[in-house]
Amino acid sequence: MKPVAPRSRDKLHLSVAGDFEAKILSGALGIGEPLPSEADIARDYAVSTRSVREAMQILETKGLVKRRHGGRTTVVRDDVTQFLGTLTVTVRQLFSTDAEYLVQLMAVRRMIETEVVDLLTLGGGAMNADVGAALEAMRTARDTADFSGFVDADAAFHLALVHSAGNQILTVFYDNLYGLITEVIRITSRVPTKSLEAAWAEHADIYARIESRDGEGAKALMRDQIDNSAAYLRVAIEKAKAAKDKSDD
Repeated sequence: MKPVAPRSRDKLHLSVAGDFEAKILSGALGIGEPLPSEADIARDYAVSTRSVREAMQILETKGLVKRRHGGRTTVVRDDVTQFLGTLTVTVRQLFSTDAEYLVQLMAVRRMIETEVVDLLTLGGGAMNADVGAALEAMRTARDTADFSGFVDADAAFHLALVHSAGNQILTVFYDNLYGLITEVIRITSRVPTKSLEAAWAEHADIYARIESRDGEGAKALMRDQIDNSAAYLRVAIEKAKAAKDKSDD
């Protein structure tokens, strides 16, 4: 195994994680296949075992591997939670061959998040503290013009809403797609001219409507927000395709 040359000492774990992610998504590492030991990875990549552990944590958060205490880390998994992790890898592999699948992800996201609104407004559920914290983080990022921080808080807002619904199947499914959804939010946020102020106001309105049990109003806003993101995503895909076609000429 040839180690990847890191860009900086403080990002060694990102280099390791990126290399293994690429191998998993390309199929070079198959589902159920064990990874080398932490010591072997550390030696091959000339990094510390701490960097390896941090890299494996990133991969596990993305649903690409399963770490077992006292055992080897393996590519995705085989129980209910692990099955969804396997599904995530499959979806990522589809995206690597056809970006149109990203648009289909937005449709799935809309289904999940509008259902979450129903669970919160009709089922007597309550938003947990993480929703409000994410909204506040978005406000802070808006005020400081922190685009990257805003995107992260935006994704965290939607994740916290799903967690608040109390449906474990939806939670597991969404958690496994969370990395992909965050990437899509980052892509789509760069396309429109909508300000961070307007984007924050949309989320604040959704929050207020859920809190007041206005389910239909909250669902309409959620659908519009995700549908707009899907439209922005299509623009981004078309621009990327045009740029690639131009470079190939």
